[in-house]
Amino acid sequence: MSTVATPRASQAQTESLAPIGLAVLSALPLAACGGGGDAAAPAPAPPPVSPDPNPTDAQASRFLGQASMGASKALIADVKRLGYDAWLSQQMALPREQSRWDWLIAKGYDVIDNRTNQTGFDPVAWRKLGGGSDTLRQRVTLALSEIIVVGIDGVNGAWRQFAAAQWLDTLEEHAFGNLRTLLAAVSRNLTMGYYLTFRGNAKANATNGSSPDENYARELMQLFMIGLQELNEDGTLKLTNGQPQETYTQADISGLARVFTGWDMDLAGGDTQTPQYYRRPMRQVDSRYETGAKTFMGLTIPAGTDAVTGLNQALDHLYAHPNVAPFWSRQLIQRLVTSNPSPAYVRRVARVFANDGSGQRGNLAAVLRAILLDAEARDAAGLTQPGFGKLREPLLRFTGWARACGAQSPSDAWAIGNTSDAATRLGQSPLRSPSVFNFFRPGYVPPNSAIGSAGLVAPEFQITHESSVVGYLNFMQSVITNGRGDVRADYAPLLPLADDPVALVAELDLLLAAGQLSTATRKTISDAVATLPTGTDSQRTSRVQAALLMVMACPEYLVQK
Repeated sequence: MSTVATPRASQAQTESLAPIGLAVLSALPLAACGGGGDAAAPAPAPPPVSPDPNPTDAQASRFLGQASMGASKALIADVKRLGYDAWLSQQMALPREQSRWDWLIAKGYDVIDNRTNQTGFDPVAWRKLGGGSDTLRQRVTLALSEIIVVGIDGVNGAWRQFAAAQWLDTLEEHAFGNLRTLLAAVSRNLTMGYYLTFRGNAKANATNGSSPDENYARELMQLFMIGLQELNEDGTLKLTNGQPQETYTQADISGLARVFTGWDMDLAGGDTQTPQYYRRPMRQVDSRYETGAKTFMGLTIPAGTDAVTGLNQALDHLYAHPNVAPFWSRQLIQRLVTSNPSPAYVRRVARVFANDGSGQRGNLAAVLRAILLDAEARDAAGLTQPGFGKLREPLLRFTGWARACGAQSPSDAWAIGNTSDAATRLGQSPLRSPSVFNFFRPGYVPPNSAIGSAGLVAPEFQITHESSVVGYLNFMQSVITNGRGDVRADYAPLLPLADDPVALVAELDLLLAAGQLSTATRKTISDAVATLPTGTDSQRTSRVQAALLMVMACPEYLVQK
């Protein structure tokens, strides 16, 4: 295993920092994720607790760790001035910025030479995650992309950069909308049609023995709507005679798959020399559509029902399933706040999902507000509970640095690239999940771990191992020091603190870790920074860079509390 050197540090200084990086993997299980495992009966819901209307700097930064792509001095000030609830309202009211699709067009990526490649996708994905002002919308878009999953490498069509950009634009469009509306858009989205192979799906053919492709029907139920097993309102397993009950059968998958026949791209004249057809919902090809009755999960769509009506009836039936509210509530909590929310937390959010107060079901804006303002998310007690929190996924560590340090791309090129390689980069990159099961599964348990022994899950640990820990630190050392392409941080605001290592570390602790570094960790880092020369801006910059790398190596930063 390689060691991680700090910028312009001597060998002795490097050795003093190495244990911080090497200790990350072993220390994380002691500090990470928590809550409770599945239970047979719902837990009682405690009375709600109103969040502090006047948050401190640290409280505001902690909130931003859950609700944004990363904290900054300006965002912390905004949250303190407005309070949590008003800040959420402000963010949700922000107009959407230039779409990813329009950026690709403006930059000329729609030339015919790009028809069979992915050129342009990585920069357009990183551009919004790293620099978009609607930071809440981008955080939710990322969360949605990790629940309703498309991976660009699995889109087996032309113009993949536009297909993936349009997919993210679709998720962004519905981030604060209604889940049922989003699912309708997803179910006729050509990018999804390619990814889960139901574009061009045909009805059964008795002559050659073929049957409809079942891929999307299966994943729509398993991953996007209800899950594999019946749930109580609080997300715990519903047991019968002590055993969990399956939500659907193979026959249900086959019945639902008949709904997704006949859908194909809308070429509007046959033009495939431009990517415009990705912006249109899939259309019906009558000769491929199954017009007979379709039965699944207790619903029969009568023979002769047209394709659009049948699709809506199928989605309505699934959407009414009692699993949808706890299934979605728990996963959104996991993506934003904690890997193991208490059953009471899930129940409170699920009730808002079921009814936002005005009778609307699946109002994502209301659900997000319920998640982020809940007592379990805001209570300081979580800071000292070993079972609370989540491992910060690598992508969010990178954007945390970018946002805290004002990173910009002067050319608007955002040449960060594909960061999927775990040994040399982040081990994660936007919309580059290796499968429909995301980078990590919501129920992943690290084998032979203290987390598993405690009955907990830790999704992000599925992409965490010795190589990825060292790869991440080496990559961030390079990024912190040299930037990535022309994406570079502005360290000028931090330079006045560089001559005072204690103050410098305190500032970085606030911006990156919401003030959660232990006294001992802060001292270790500030003592190491104090050994580095100072006096010139170049030397002060080196101190800032060394301090940044060490903070980003700490378990107290890597575990979001």
